[in-house]
Amino acid sequence: MRTVIRALLVLLILAISTHSVEPKPQLSGEKAVLTINSFEKGGDGGGPSECDGHYHSDDTLIVALSTRWYNHGHRCHNYITINGNGRSVKAMVVDECDSNGGCANNIVDASKAVWKALGVPKQQWGELKVTWSDD
Repeated sequence: MRTVIRALLVLLILAISTHSVEPKPQLSGEKAVLTINSFEKGGDGGGPSECDGHYHSDDTLIVALSTRWYNHGHRCHNYITINGNGRSVKAMVVDECDSNGGCANNIVDASKAVWKALGVPKQQWGELKVTWSDD
């Protein structure tokens, strides 16, 4: 019995040590500019979201990240924490803000729900300096 357990442990250790996972860059308090985007069909966001090919309600806490932060989709459906206006909110990444298509490389493009959660008055929606980090 001990021989079987040892063999299983060796196999487990070997499997774990040879398993490769592409690292996800961890950012802490990355400076960004929060912009506003509609993720709904017919909204100013254009087509469906890159992560899942769907449109999303602007009443959900969601964002698109600049190309370098989107990281080839590795942040899709992960939550980030956005800090701004003296508040913080968690939002799910559902899209890319294409830095090769006109989006600056420091953008967190957020739904109306994110702006509301940060307590920004509607007349001030547009651009806001924020920080964000992976959860």
